[in-house]
Amino acid sequence: MSKRQFIFGMLFSSLLGGLIVLVGLSFMDDGSQNSNGFYNSNNLPRTTSFNDISTEAKKYIVPEGINFVKASSEVVPAVVHITNSQVSSGKYGRLFRRGDRGMRQSTGSGVIISEDGYIVTNNHVVENADQLEVRLDDNRRIKAELIGTDPDTDLALIKVDAGSLPFVDFGDSDKVDIGEWVLAVGNPFDLNNTVTAGIVSAKARNINLIRSGGNEYGIESFIQTDAVVNRGNSGGALVNLEGQLIGINTAIATNTGTFNGYSFAVPSILVKKVMDDLLEFGVVQRGLLGVRIRDAGGLDTEELTGVFISSVNAGGAADAVGLISQDVIIGVGEREIKTTSQLQEMIARFRPGDDVLVKYKRDGKFKETTLTLKNMANSTAVIEKELLPSFEIEGAKFQDIDETEMRRMGIRGGAKLVELGNGAWSKSRVKENFIITKIGEETVGSIAELQKILESKDKDFYVLGKYPNGEKEYYRIDW
Repeated sequence: MSKRQFIFGMLFSSLLGGLIVLVGLSFMDDGSQNSNGFYNSNNLPRTTSFNDISTEAKKYIVPEGINFVKASSEVVPAVVHITNSQVSSGKYGRLFRRGDRGMRQSTGSGVIISEDGYIVTNNHVVENADQLEVRLDDNRRIKAELIGTDPDTDLALIKVDAGSLPFVDFGDSDKVDIGEWVLAVGNPFDLNNTVTAGIVSAKARNINLIRSGGNEYGIESFIQTDAVVNRGNSGGALVNLEGQLIGINTAIATNTGTFNGYSFAVPSILVKKVMDDLLEFGVVQRGLLGVRIRDAGGLDTEELTGVFISSVNAGGAADAVGLISQDVIIGVGEREIKTTSQLQEMIARFRPGDDVLVKYKRDGKFKETTLTLKNMANSTAVIEKELLPSFEIEGAKFQDIDETEMRRMGIRGGAKLVELGNGAWSKSRVKENFIITKIGEETVGSIAELQKILESKDKDFYVLGKYPNGEKEYYRIDW
């Protein structure tokens, strides 16, 4: 076959194939283009409508008896938008300017849990804030006070000065079933009052989010859902169809930074315990077993589920009742325990001094014991909120820094500006939460050192330091 013959053969085959397709489509077209196609009779794109869907198909999309409207209408007014503003060093702020100093902002969500203005949110939503502002559903903007935080559960409690506010009732996250419909309410991408629906995909899920940040006592026992959650949803509500709070949306599993199908919420029973502690004591009262643990899973034991005790801390709660290494915990109270995340969540519901029934297996035999939980100091006493030493001078109040903040910021000491009034310090344009680490060439390791240096000053000087977001700055103080 010549080259010319080959080319004509290919062209003929292509034309014949196209003609067959056109003829076939003409037979398939029943003349009503707008019945199932993408275009209507005027050759314009069709809009989708439930009116075009059969009754049975509608039931499949939203099962009969499922009503998202009631829960949405009750919860949306009680979910707020939170703006976290932080001092930004340099001439320009990242998001807006304020004179020659800027403020960096991040946003998240929160849930009103009492009519007098207490709001639960995530710790990472309010962390390092120089100022917190809450926008209510009615568009009122109110400054918020930070009541307390718990990095171990990534939860925080804030308050606005307002009354008669709508609020969400706590539900029982233990009674939530896998496969149950739930709603996520929050402010993704600053889109206020957004409601998404999904089902509970799993419970007691550990995704190594909190501990990966170096928090040894981090507790993860998340409710996993497929309700769409994105940046800005953090701190928002996960509710059942009765409009009851069953979780605080905290994280998503993603490789892109946006929703990929899985979101995670702190269960409401744990949320309520943490909020009660912060409100009553200002700090979370955490009861501890005093053991190192991991999932049993058939390793070093015949048990396929349960929590394997790797070691027991001397003088701890477990040690006091004779629990030993290689025991496998299988229950707390009447609750079956299969994983470490379940055990951590159950124990986190109690305070030091509380008695807890623990069921376990030793050498294949069932046993149980009642132990008294202790705190980190191996005591059953209530932990008081630490009141750090403070010092006031020239319209400014300074305070020592706790060890947790020093570790996080990578510093060995300093003095933190916690309140700012009229005087030499405010004139320098320094902001609250600035941590002074040097005055001139002299290192400041504590407020005692700060006081000693300042009392010796009789002329202007420079102070150097950091803000909680890690940004360094210096200021001239006209003394």
